[in-house]
Amino acid sequence: MIPLSVLDLATVSSGSTPADALRDTTAMAVFAEALGYRRFWVAEHHAMAAVASSAPAVLIAHLANATTTIRLGSGGVMLPNHAPLVIAEQFATLEALHPGRIDLGLGRAPGTDHVTARALRRAADLRATSFPHDVVELISYLVPQESPPHPAPTPGSGYLPEIWLLGSSTFSAQLAGQLGLPFSFAYHFAPALLDQAVATYRAHFEPSRFLDAPYLMVAASVVCAPDIDEARWLSGSGALNILQRAQGRPGPLPSPEEAAAYVMSDAEAALVSETQSSHLVGSPEHVADGLRQLAVRTGADELMVSTRVHSLAARRASLSLLATQWARSDSGAVSAQKGATDVS
Repeated sequence: MIPLSVLDLATVSSGSTPADALRDTTAMAVFAEALGYRRFWVAEHHAMAAVASSAPAVLIAHLANATTTIRLGSGGVMLPNHAPLVIAEQFATLEALHPGRIDLGLGRAPGTDHVTARALRRAADLRATSFPHDVVELISYLVPQESPPHPAPTPGSGYLPEIWLLGSSTFSAQLAGQLGLPFSFAYHFAPALLDQAVATYRAHFEPSRFLDAPYLMVAASVVCAPDIDEARWLSGSGALNILQRAQGRPGPLPSPEEAAAYVMSDAEAALVSETQSSHLVGSPEHVADGLRQLAVRTGADELMVSTRVHSLAARRASLSLLATQWARSDSGAVSAQKGATDVS
């Protein structure tokens, strides 16, 4: 069976605080581990009222102490916001503390608005043109070499987390292939370039010390509930939050009641519908079937799910229902279809 993993944004819901969100994320990591999910990643975002995961390395350290077996990582660290040496030191430290459990997912977007990006980077040029060089530099600090780089971080060389590139276009897909790194595509918010990015990754893949063959993960947004009506009700929170951000009035994730009370115009409804076009919302059978189709379409080696709903109870229920249904799936059929699918 293709393994499932979890992407979490430490969601700050209406009526709660960032501290509440971080406690909920910790509970979710423990819960995901108990359900058998392979990884639990947190994403770097800044100046977003609904997201408390602004410091992935700090949060990952806390989650690692609360769990024992699940892999923990960044989905991702937005590398242009940081000096490569700093990220190498942070994640080598995490790997030294929790060997064999740490993933370092790297992205090239700012994860925020331009004003905040400038405050983070302390530079006028906010383009991520140095991203390929920065990735190579970061790796050089972590991989054992005959002639160690200068400066040489401690912890550093030999304390190697699993390094991933993340992307929503073909740029990072091509770079991941050229460097022989695993690649994760952000289908959950950028579905349009999925097939092209997957084909690009495979076409440019070169074996490396990290991988002999391509390894692809696809992230999908899901809301799983006992029936379609409840799932749609719960997904209203994410729909209204999408609209709020698009209109420049971001806030905590609204409750389903707040979402139901808001009457969208036709234009607003169309915007939300387009953004949520790739989301899987419904019963366990519906969501699992959608994920199976996504795996067949892409030949993915792993799938990652993100669930933006208002309450911890609803997030836990969604993960639990999906894990149970996924375990019931016919893995033989998926494997056979996957082998017959050529996305390149």
